[in-house]
Amino acid sequence: MKFILASKSPRRKELFERMDIEFKTIDSKIDESLISKNMSPEHYCTLLANLKTSNVSLHYEHFTVVGADTIVVCNNEILNKPKDFNEAKKMLLKLSNTTHEVMTGVAIRNRNLNIRRKFCEKTFVKFYKLSESQIDFYLEKFRPYDKSGSYGIQDYASTFVKEIKGSYENVVGFPVSKFYQIISQFI
Repeated sequence: MKFILASKSPRRKELFERMDIEFKTIDSKIDESLISKNMSPEHYCTLLANLKTSNVSLHYEHFTVVGADTIVVCNNEILNKPKDFNEAKKMLLKLSNTTHEVMTGVAIRNRNLNIRRKFCEKTFVKFYKLSESQIDFYLEKFRPYDKSGSYGIQDYASTFVKEIKGSYENVVGFPVSKFYQIISQFI
């Protein structure tokens, strides 16, 4: 089975490589900002993953196309990628001393084999209380503007984490084990 990862995320590509399956990456070119957040977080991230997969699978019907979208949810509010320093700081202040959810919607599509699956993986992450100086240092040095919730658990932000329940890889950007369990039914 030939795979395409419909993503431009270097973190997602790195996680996909761990499974030792042959794949190539293609950017889905979906403008996420056009999708309304007025729905449940689970539906939102799964919808985005499905749009990415559907868009790429139109041109590669003999490939199994995988799309994913990871979001951070705090008090039922979706925290996407921040636009700038100030928005990122507000997000991290919200996450400070709280437990939030990281959700990744995944869609799997192979038009030729009539495979169409989707799921949402959830991981709970609790942060320590963060000082403004910690947040400022992190934002200035690591500039996490391409990350939902304004942090990357695989970098300095790992020092923010008090507890994690669920898949670490899901927080990085792709639920490797759950995905592999699903595709192992097909390969």
